[in-house]
Amino acid sequence: MAFVSISSLSWSNIVGAIIVYYGTLVFYRLFLHPLARFPGPRLAAVSRWYEGYYDLVLGGQYTLKIRELHKQYGPIIRISPHELHVTDPAFYDKVYRMDGRWDKYAWMYNAFGAPTSTIFSVDHDAHKARRAAIAPLFSKAKIAARQDVIHKNVDRLCRRISNFAGMTFNLGAAMSAFTRDIANEFIIGKEYNELDQEDFNVALSITSTGAGAFWRTTKFIRWFGPALRSIPAEWAMKTADEGTKSFLRYLQQCERDTQETLAAVTSSTPDNKLQNTLVHAVVNSTLPPADKTFERIHEEVATVTAAGFDTTANALRLIIYHVFTNNAILRRLRQELASAAAVSSDPIPLRTLEQLPYLTSVLMEGMRLSPAVGTRTARVTDKDLVYGDCRIPAGTPVGMTTLLMHTDKQNFPDPMRFNPDRWVDPKDRRAAEKTYAPFSRGTRICLGMHLAWAEMYLVIVALVQRFSFRFEGVTAADFEFQMDNFGIGTKAGCNLLAKASPYEG
Repeated sequence: MAFVSISSLSWSNIVGAIIVYYGTLVFYRLFLHPLARFPGPRLAAVSRWYEGYYDLVLGGQYTLKIRELHKQYGPIIRISPHELHVTDPAFYDKVYRMDGRWDKYAWMYNAFGAPTSTIFSVDHDAHKARRAAIAPLFSKAKIAARQDVIHKNVDRLCRRISNFAGMTFNLGAAMSAFTRDIANEFIIGKEYNELDQEDFNVALSITSTGAGAFWRTTKFIRWFGPALRSIPAEWAMKTADEGTKSFLRYLQQCERDTQETLAAVTSSTPDNKLQNTLVHAVVNSTLPPADKTFERIHEEVATVTAAGFDTTANALRLIIYHVFTNNAILRRLRQELASAAAVSSDPIPLRTLEQLPYLTSVLMEGMRLSPAVGTRTARVTDKDLVYGDCRIPAGTPVGMTTLLMHTDKQNFPDPMRFNPDRWVDPKDRRAAEKTYAPFSRGTRICLGMHLAWAEMYLVIVALVQRFSFRFEGVTAADFEFQMDNFGIGTKAGCNLLAKASPYEG
């Protein structure tokens, strides 16, 4: 039998073979692929680099492009060779539900480089087991029982703000430090005290809010993330900017703290003061030994803490801006809080705050405009799905984008206006909640949502009761979605420059 070696082929043969291969691939994807009948731009059906252009060249703009494509092609569209996107809110509960098997889309989530963490576990069963181990740590009852951690950090924040009286300071960076300090203490049991740093460790905040570029790049250039992670930290520290250095220092501290806590948990004389950490939850769970290694636990700690950083801080910056630049909203909030304080203990308990209709409406409106995730969240199921007269084949990544649902004028008239009154009337609220999912729904609903709500209730109340703020050089648009960083990417980033003065009531 004769064999043809590569060296015997001419360049014309090689080029011809490449043309035939890609020509066949294009023909298949356009006309023979199971998704070929779904509407959408031809270039998106042919190659992921259609999305890559908007996310890499234009900087995280594909989410906004998807909104435009729906206007052109309808409620269900093909946004890549392999993926569908739906904008009809009636479809939401068909995908984000508690029953059935729902994997995450590996191409999107593996780009984070943390495949064994609960948050980024692609496999449905692996996620279910890992989540069951740590979910009790984030239950509503557990958060309420440990609200002293939040109160302590609220008081520290307010003391720092008081010290800035009459001076301009970065209230936005303070919000990031506030959420990081709480997340670290809740999850790893350590006080990082970023609220006590002179500039609230703003360099880490800047790097954290801009980390979406790393994820977007790795989606399309799969070696990019692993290559960066392979660089020894001591090398990177010599050449990196201050933000990257701060981020690397945080990762090193997180690694040391995880090692220390794991050693304490597995010690013959465990420290009873550290019984509420995520490390304890994993080690004491029924997970298999492979899920209790240091590497896996460290990945879990790093991703869960990071998830609690700027997701909540983004929403807080937006809420604070709108509350303190709208006298009607601020006045109404203060009146409601004064009435509650007159018949309550000091500080007003979290459970009481959660029953205040206008305060709750303000927070819900903030989460409408700044939900936890800014990107689409595709799911993959082992059964066919049906949308209208369309059959979606099993194994197809299909999803929706919460932000697009929250800012669709069909669901929320004048959608970019910050309007808490949307939620005050119980009837209006029930109707609006059908198209409201700031922490997603179903089996993958946000693990830390009760902690996020508690943080927002307690810190917004403290700021409204104690301070008045004037802001410099910003508008409402600076806190709206500007780019897909997985989370909400805004023009302001972590910045909100403010001058504070005491509110005497």
